[in-house]
Amino acid sequence: MTEEPEAVGFLIGVLAGEGHFGGDGRQPQVTLRMHTRHQGTFELIDRHFPGGRLYGPYHHGGRSYFQWSARGVFLRSRLAPLIQRHRHLLDTHVAARFDAMCERYAIALPAAGPAAGDQRPEP
Repeated sequence: MTEEPEAVGFLIGVLAGEGHFGGDGRQPQVTLRMHTRHQGTFELIDRHFPGGRLYGPYHHGGRSYFQWSARGVFLRSRLAPLIQRHRHLLDTHVAARFDAMCERYAIALPAAGPAAGDQRPEP
């Protein structure tokens, strides 16, 4: 996984805005689903974070989309720790979704700083 700062920031931002942190009841999964017009975004993610898997394009119900998923060893050993290292960039809602996934699926991570929404400006 190429951890160029720009690519990491891009991924964290896209996941914060469009990602889903969940699972199937047995294993955790981070999913990103967007319209096919965002194919370049998926290609960038797939190039810089090759442990995930890109599916699609899918066309049904009047929708056309790609889906990128991270599961298994890649999610536990690479992606979740990456998100945790940059957790301070997440707002409280997204941080809570990420934390809930990690707790539900027992993903052990080092402590991180407060979420962006928790930070208070100095007086």
